[in-house]
Amino acid sequence: MVGNINNLKSKEISSSEAKNAFMKVLVSPSDGWKDYVMRVIEIKEDGFTPRHFHPWPHINFIIEGEGELFIDGVANKVVSGSYAFVPENSVHQFRNTGDSLFKFICIVPKEGHVY
Repeated sequence: MVGNINNLKSKEISSSEAKNAFMKVLVSPSDGWKDYVMRVIEIKEDGFTPRHFHPWPHINFIIEGEGELFIDGVANKVVSGSYAFVPENSVHQFRNTGDSLFKFICIVPKEGHVY
């Protein structure tokens, strides 16, 4: 399977605790990756994901922009090229702190793809 992100539709992250946050699914079980989902999250200016926790970990790689990754009470600055591992049951949130699009890859186990 080969694709292009520009051909994918964005889905707004549906939460009353999110703002200007959208997701595109790149690879999932329906594409043959049995146990994981690779997504790209795009957060517009002044946007953020919900502050939440769950019983699975995920990994992230920042593609462009600048933001903040809150993990268990610590606000970590992240920029293009940053990567992060978010452990299971950690309270976390991504926030765009720049004046342009903040975009990152997020890989979760299939049970973590809830939006």
